[in-house]
Amino acid sequence: MDPSAAVFGSRLATDSWFCWEQPDRDGFALAGVGSAHEVVSRGPGRFDDVVSACAEVSRDRRAVEPPDLPAGAGPVWVGGFAFSPHGGGAAQWSSFPPARMVLPELSLVRAGERTLLTVAALVTPESSPDVVIGRVRARLASLRDDPPLPLLDPHPTGETQIRSVRPPGSFEHAVARAVERIGAAELEKVVLAREVVLDAPAAHDPAALHGALRELFPSCFCFCCGTPEAAFIGASPELLVRRSGAVAATVALAGSTRRSADPSVDNHLGEQLLHSAKDRHEHEVVARRIKRNLEAHSVWVEAAPEPGLVRVANIQHLATPIHAQLTEPRSALELAGLLHPTPAVGGEPCDAALPVIDELEGMDRGWYAGAVGWMDAAEDGELCVGLRSALLRDRTAHLYAGGGIVADSDPAAELAETEVKLEAVLPLLSG
Repeated sequence: MDPSAAVFGSRLATDSWFCWEQPDRDGFALAGVGSAHEVVSRGPGRFDDVVSACAEVSRDRRAVEPPDLPAGAGPVWVGGFAFSPHGGGAAQWSSFPPARMVLPELSLVRAGERTLLTVAALVTPESSPDVVIGRVRARLASLRDDPPLPLLDPHPTGETQIRSVRPPGSFEHAVARAVERIGAAELEKVVLAREVVLDAPAAHDPAALHGALRELFPSCFCFCCGTPEAAFIGASPELLVRRSGAVAATVALAGSTRRSADPSVDNHLGEQLLHSAKDRHEHEVVARRIKRNLEAHSVWVEAAPEPGLVRVANIQHLATPIHAQLTEPRSALELAGLLHPTPAVGGEPCDAALPVIDELEGMDRGWYAGAVGWMDAAEDGELCVGLRSALLRDRTAHLYAGGGIVADSDPAAELAETEVKLEAVLPLLSG
């Protein structure tokens, strides 16, 4: 069974849904549809609020399940968090609050050779058993596992209009101002992003886009978080955190360059990236903070001594895997709150960088560069950083891309880097 295809084929117009895949990891996929319960919060305490609310619901659960469930099976919370504690206020983000985790009525997880289906219902003292059972049966009856994900189908005659919300020169000016702030020792690094909007002749199809992304980016976290009004979708190369029992894993990902179809040129670009003083400094800032944040909650933290290269279809990054043995149980969502935002999407120091982002970007990031993922009843789970992503609302798509600014950043080069990152999704929507 294809969990994502089953969910896309079974969802109703009024449903929330969620798909998550990393095809290169033994075909792992998790998908859910419907909402048995939803937790929403905003403000600086949103991660803590959601952790507490999810734990309260899960604490009293009654389950019939086999003893050897893989991670992601059984009741599972899916959703995400905006970049900012109050993010998502712009009109296009109206159904994506600063924090939203959903317990799907139906969820499917594929791990290796196994695919498991979970049915979840929230029962209160006022609930009618007949009504609850009837709703569950109706949801099960609606599940379809036969239709494959559709192919992207460009409109035969219409043209897609593409525009930058702010002129490219405005982004370069913002980078130059950020470099000035860094030169004045106000901060060490800041990440600035820009927004591109596509208006298509027909509604964008999140099912077709998800299918294309998982084919093109099998090593990435391919996600689609949908509401009746919109879908936030992407193929992120960046793991924020994976929690498995007492072990937490993450990756410092910062420093980028383009790919080439010529293997020798591609290798040369990678070597240049590995030896770039600017990119190595940008990367070290990220790895240093992640390690420091984890050390306060771990018996030990281990990071690779040198960054390696992570190559995806159109871009390659410097990457340092980091693992930690936790001193006490902390859920995947709690760990995400401890790490977000890393300097890979925020800056260093964080308290100095966030006001600069607000001042120089002039946009609401919403869930872009936020945390997207899942957590099961054992509190294991994984969340990625919402990068290489798009917000789809009918015929309009909002795309976002950014870059890390340090002391020797060049505005023109930073603009060019955002164009490379936009190429992950933009050609699929504009074709």
